[in-house]
Amino acid sequence: MENMKVHKKSLLKRILEHWVVYLFLAPAVLYIAIFCYGPMYGIQIAFRDYTIIEGITGSEWVGFDWFQRFFESRMFSNILGNTLILSLYSLVAGFPMPIILALMLNYTANKFKRVIQTASYLPHFISTVVMVGMVVAFLSPRNGFVNTIIEFFTGKTVYFMGKPEYFRHVYVWSGVWQGIGWGAIIYVAALSSVSPELHEAAIIDGATILKRMRHIDIPCIMPTMVILLIMNFGSIMGVGFEKVYLMQNSLNGSTSEVISTYTYKMGLIDQNFSYSSAIGLFNNVVNFILLVIVNKIADKLTGTSLW
Repeated sequence: MENMKVHKKSLLKRILEHWVVYLFLAPAVLYIAIFCYGPMYGIQIAFRDYTIIEGITGSEWVGFDWFQRFFESRMFSNILGNTLILSLYSLVAGFPMPIILALMLNYTANKFKRVIQTASYLPHFISTVVMVGMVVAFLSPRNGFVNTIIEFFTGKTVYFMGKPEYFRHVYVWSGVWQGIGWGAIIYVAALSSVSPELHEAAIIDGATILKRMRHIDIPCIMPTMVILLIMNFGSIMGVGFEKVYLMQNSLNGSTSEVISTYTYKMGLIDQNFSYSSAIGLFNNVVNFILLVIVNKIADKLTGTSLW
């Protein structure tokens, strides 16, 4: 008990001594408290038959009825499958690409390195709406340059946006193109901290560029890779709403309907707020569980973790 009192006094003393630092920290803490933790009060909507007139606390408590309805829905397996496939495909295709680009840039001459970096960063700053518009225009069966090339060799065109089997490939690889340069920034920064003496010693020993990458660069950036992989797994169920919704149409709906778009349609279009809240809560709980599991596994295997 005495130790706790001493600890509290020392903490208060440190706060008073460095009050300016805590003053700068206060806006961030308030922002998180108001906009991240405050809205959690509304989670109870998922367990109530919510109506706007009766309000959150006045609506009837129904327990897990909405969750049961979602699990028993004919859409459940399709939506969950689409979400997982799209997320895992994006992770497998998109996670290694920035690492590969960063490693390549690390061995590129400075004058070419700047040009490549600038060209690869630019797509990140294109808005989702514009980017989807560009993808649709590029893949258009009438005048898209991709179909112009395909027609030149095969005499036929392909309606990429209208065929379910092409949706996932278009979604994932357009995302890789847009994010590869921006994602490489953190790895380029990590590689810049690698001691040049290690590379000099490896060159003297006759190591090739590939061997230097394997035995020097990758081990040095491994902690960064593990942390980012854990964070990516923590949002494995969180497929972005905007891009999927903009690329979605009645023809590719069988592979493009994911949890985020289904939640939007149930909540804002059909105004079934309790049902959509239950789906969103289920999604977030699964993400949290995956984050904890992957973090634990990473800690056991590599000794690097978020906590």
